[in-house]
Amino acid sequence: MNRCENGVRIRGGLLRIARMEGEKYTFPENPEAQIKSLRDCKDRVDIFTFLQGLPDVTPRYPYEVEMDNLAVLPVSTFDNWWNNQIRSYPRNRARQAGKRGVVLREVPFGDELIRGICGVYNETPVRQGKRFPYYGMTYEKAREYAGTFLDRSVFVGAFVDETMIGFIKLSMDESRTQACLVHILSMVQHKEKAPTNALIAEAVRACAERKVSYLIYENFNYGKKEDSLSHFKEVNGFERVDIPRYYVPLTSLGRMALRLGLHHRMADRVPESVAEKLRDLRRAYYERRFKAATES
Repeated sequence: MNRCENGVRIRGGLLRIARMEGEKYTFPENPEAQIKSLRDCKDRVDIFTFLQGLPDVTPRYPYEVEMDNLAVLPVSTFDNWWNNQIRSYPRNRARQAGKRGVVLREVPFGDELIRGICGVYNETPVRQGKRFPYYGMTYEKAREYAGTFLDRSVFVGAFVDETMIGFIKLSMDESRTQACLVHILSMVQHKEKAPTNALIAEAVRACAERKVSYLIYENFNYGKKEDSLSHFKEVNGFERVDIPRYYVPLTSLGRMALRLGLHHRMADRVPESVAEKLRDLRRAYYERRFKAATES
């Protein structure tokens, strides 16, 4: 992955696709100027894709468009969310966190935060039945990884005594209309303390206090997959909202790829019945592999 000087990330080998860095809370003010800048970028870009910001979900730009989706929570007040937008289970779980010694507080970007992030990331090499790509996170990498958009980001840590057992990074768009849960992760060993539920509650509180209208929890669905994470988002008040995603081809390869549908991931083209079996095989593989490593 390359970073071009005009605020985009470029991925891909043969087909190179550029996205806005932090695309769920960063939007091109002038798409035509952004496209011109990408044409002048020293790294080749075949396709530029970007999302449209909330609350407008009607396509307004003259580019090829497909509908993407986000998990969106409309935010007015914390009390409204707590009393009217969520179900009893996440409410009870958030209460349990406090009863079991979990303390939530905003943490400034610095050594305490980075050490805590490393501790959470390096707890286990496997999460949700697959290899966790951030296991082995170094201090320097964590600082770089968490240190983007600091002028419009908030960090909240979940602590037991002096140990951070979970955290969120909440990043807002420039208009402070929407905020995205860029990172949210808790230690598996403290799952019974419900730190993730408490962190969601604190994210809603942070948005309400800052008059941010929408809280984004990444995508609601990924491809055709509906799983426990989608259910977790739903019971916490998040709704699926379809928004325009634009694709602008910048080379002949990009134009051909769009015509053939090659701009989508290969995984999105696999039938869900097959994908589910592949996920089960992957989960079983990692369970055997790391169980054997632990017992040896």
